[in-house]
Amino acid sequence: MSEQMRIMGSKELPEDLRDRIVARHRSGQGYKKISAALKSTVASIILKWKTFGMTRTLPRAGRPAKLSYRGRRALVREVKKNPKITVAELQRCSREMGEKSCRKSTITAALHQSGFMAEWPDGSLSSV
Repeated sequence: MSEQMRIMGSKELPEDLRDRIVARHRSGQGYKKISAALKSTVASIILKWKTFGMTRTLPRAGRPAKLSYRGRRALVREVKKNPKITVAELQRCSREMGEKSCRKSTITAALHQSGFMAEWPDGSLSSV
């Protein structure tokens, strides 16, 4: 597999490529020249190097969210459009939108964080 394909297949750039970007930045090359030469995004890597003094991928804090920010906004839109929608229906809508399957409690917690508090006995939600 070529280096270009290896880069395209992953979200993070290999460490040797990040080091080459920083080396070119130190030598005085601009962002456009570096990205044209290495076919890569440069600004975030140089910012990370300036901030932390390294290009290694740092550990992330906490567990990754099950619902994406975009999916959470879509659920909030659905509740605003239909306040009596049940959590089970929201779960179905979430899957239809292409989100990973998640529990009803995950959806309830996400809506709670977005300002929707009450859950009625029939399973529908209302905002406070």
